[in-house]
Amino acid sequence: MTLRDHIYELRHRLGLAILFILLGGVFGFVWFMTNIGPIPSLADLIKGPYCQLPTSVRFEPQPGVCQLLQTKPFEAFLITFKVGVAVGAVVTAPLWLYQVWAFITPGLYARERRFALTFVAAGSVLFLLGALLAYFVVPKGLEVLVGFGGDLFITALAGNDYISFILVMLLIFGACFELPLLVVMLNLAGVLPYAVLKRSRRGILFGVFVFAAFATPGTDPISMIALAVAMTVLLELAIQIARVHDRRKARREAAEDLAAGLSDDEPTPMNYSPEPVQPSTASDVRAGLDDVT
Repeated sequence: MTLRDHIYELRHRLGLAILFILLGGVFGFVWFMTNIGPIPSLADLIKGPYCQLPTSVRFEPQPGVCQLLQTKPFEAFLITFKVGVAVGAVVTAPLWLYQVWAFITPGLYARERRFALTFVAAGSVLFLLGALLAYFVVPKGLEVLVGFGGDLFITALAGNDYISFILVMLLIFGACFELPLLVVMLNLAGVLPYAVLKRSRRGILFGVFVFAAFATPGTDPISMIALAVAMTVLLELAIQIARVHDRRKARREAAEDLAAGLSDDEPTPMNYSPEPVQPSTASDVRAGLDDVT
């Protein structure tokens, strides 16, 4: 393809990707206030962590009714639109990710395509696991945060601030869960061997806890510890995968043993003596094959 054809192809793929995200946004917009069978609405799912707070610290103008506070005109509509687009992008991720994949796959080898599909699938699963962990951690973190004031304060969270907090938590936890996958990718590429990971394990774990302390927007200890422990477990799993990969790689290179005992400037010895060619059989002659083929 010419450069102009590549640009046209990119425009086509981006247009389809944006269209799928917008369609997913419409679905998310409808789902925000509507139950889908046994699945509760997005509004109930999102305000769930806030509604789990004790009624002694949560502002509840109507007894038994959990509501967020709207402080600006059209704030509810903007929140619905923002959450709908975010959820729609997640729901339609296979469709718009396929457009990205269809654009880059002609330039990849078969082995690279196989690895890319594996990493995309693993990355999607890790992101969802991180988001789920954040969703279950947020209620405990909120309870700690709003409990600092004791009986002096009562919590009435503005809808926009609360939902922005929830979305940021989901995004940070999901993105942090991709770090072990990056370590595995660098190890498979030969950039980050297991020896380096083993030597730097303590520093890496210390950096994980420091990073978790700054990355979590709530600054509550429960979110920090949950993110740090989860990342530690995943990083240790990635290090063990790197160990197994490097061991297999070393065993394979030892079996080949082409350059054993040679210096970096010494060429590998090659056998240039010709090998005998087997004479053609009658079946090979009938098939039209000569001695070489």
